Amino acid sequence: MKEIIVISGKGGTGKTSVAASLVALAKRSVVADCDVDAADLHLVLDPQIEKVEDFSGGKGATIIPDKCSDCGKCYELCRFEAIIKDDGKKPAYAIDPIACEGCGVCSYFCPEKAIAFEPVVNGRWFISATRYGPMVHARLGIAAENSGKLVSLVRSQAKALAEKDDLPFIIVDGPPGIGCPVIASITGADAVLIITEPTVSGEHDLERVAELAGHFKIPTFVCINKFDLNLEKSKNIEEKSMASGITVIGRIHYDRAVTQAQVKKLPVVEFTGSTVAKDIIAIWDNLIKELN
Repeated sequence: MKEIIVISGKGGTGKTSVAASLVALAKRSVVADCDVDAADLHLVLDPQIEKVEDFSGGKGATIIPDKCSDCGKCYELCRFEAIIKDDGKKPAYAIDPIACEGCGVCSYFCPEKAIAFEPVVNGRWFISATRYGPMVHARLGIAAENSGKLVSLVRSQAKALAEKDDLPFIIVDGPPGIGCPVIASITGADAVLIITEPTVSGEHDLERVAELAGHFKIPTFVCINKFDLNLEKSKNIEEKSMASGITVIGRIHYDRAVTQAQVKKLPVVEFTGSTVAKDIIAIWDNLIKELN
C-alpha cells in the first residue's frame, strides 16, 4: 500500500484538480481530503456520504447561570477577551465561543465552580462512497482549531479502509502552505507530489514546502502546472528543483478543459483526451515507476 500526498506551497495551483485525476487513474484506491479548512475534492468526485461522525479537537468553557455569582474573576483573568460583560443581565457574564481558546483558566479559578469546561464539537468527518472507491473527508467548523488533529484522524481512517479492502493506493489531497495541517498530512507518507505554477509566488512557496518535506525525509516530486504560461520561470523552477535533489516528474499545459471538467463534476482525465489529460497520465505513470 502506497500513500501519495498531493500538496502545494500556495492555494490555487491546481492541486485538487491533479489529485482528482490521480484518483481516477489509480482505479483502486482510498481517497482522503485532508484540506479540512477548505475541502473541495468532493465537488469533483461527487461522494455519497455513508457515515458521519462529530470531531472534538478540544474543550470549551460555558458559564452555568444558576451557579454564577457575578464576581467577575473570569473577566479579569481571560487573556483572550472571550468573556463578555453585560451588567443588565443575570448572569452578568457570558463566554464568546469563537473567541474562547479553550485554555481552561476561567474554569480553574472560578470560586463558585460555575464554569463548565467540556469537550466541544469542532467539526465533522465523513466516510463516503465514490465511483473510484471509498473516500474519507472532513469539515472543520468556523474559527475552529486543531485542524492537524482532524487531518491525522482522516488519514488514519483512510489507512484502515485501505487495509480492510486491500487497496494498493491512498491518494491524499493535502492542504496548501507549510502549517500544522500540512505537517499532519505528509508525516510518514510514501511520497509527496508538490504542485506548483510558474509565478514568483509559486516558486517561492515551492521552496518552502519542499524544505518541509525534506525535513521529514519523504520522497518528493514536483509537477509544474500551467507551465506554458511562463516558460522561463518554469525552467528556473526545474533547475532549482533538480539542484535540490527533487525530481521534476512532469509538466501540465494550461487548458480550459480543466474548468469544464469541474463543472461536469469529472476529473479532467475522464472528461477529455486533451493535452492536459495526457500530461497528467504521464505524471501518474512516472510516479508509479518512481515508487516501485
